[in-house]
Amino acid sequence: MGKVALVTGASRGIGEKIAGMLAREGYHLGLCCKNSEDKLLALAKELRTDYGIQTVCAVGDVGDYAFVQSLVQQVSQKMGDIEVLVNNAGISYIGLLTDMTPEDWNRIVNTNLTSCFNTTNLVVPGMVKKQRGKIVNISSVWGNVGASCEVAYSATKGGINAFTKALAKELAPSNIQVNAIACGVIDTEMNRCFSEEERQALMDEIPAGRFGTAEEVGDLVRMLISQNEYLTGQIITLDGGWT
Repeated sequence: MGKVALVTGASRGIGEKIAGMLAREGYHLGLCCKNSEDKLLALAKELRTDYGIQTVCAVGDVGDYAFVQSLVQQVSQKMGDIEVLVNNAGISYIGLLTDMTPEDWNRIVNTNLTSCFNTTNLVVPGMVKKQRGKIVNISSVWGNVGASCEVAYSATKGGINAFTKALAKELAPSNIQVNAIACGVIDTEMNRCFSEEERQALMDEIPAGRFGTAEEVGDLVRMLISQNEYLTGQIITLDGGWT
């Protein structure tokens, strides 16, 4: 059936570019998002047309185990076992911790961190059976150093980093590599909440003098899934020298 990959949060931004990169590399794709069904379906149609791949799309909450289970089953039945998993789905919350509600906290934890358990728990058995696989988790520099007014987001990304290191040790004997990319400021919709003045001030702090691009994240994912099977358990920072 060919190579198969699953990308969460695939309708836009980093996830969209990762999906495009995988399609160019010849992967059939399982794609999901929570809110942007039209964008997801349009992307899938474009990738099928341009690269001759197959796709399975689903709209739902990756923090919901039953939803992810259904998606993985659909992908496996149509295209075969998933060989590459990219956990990209993520949301943020900017504000004081004391202003958060328990619902806010749980939503971020479920979307950013519990989703990684859900997908990995369901995908890894197929990888172990084949004795190969690649898992790439999209993290953040705030998972390394923490950010004021983004406590919940930082906590989930720090959790992803620890999850990555521990899981890599667990799966290394099965020739499955697990790594994470700790992104700095990437020019996506998530970071377009800032004014031009705020964006410029932030850019001035970055030694590279600019924001990163979603394409650059996608290119690093490509490197991680195609090269060096000895590289595992690493949190690779992609931030233009910022942190």
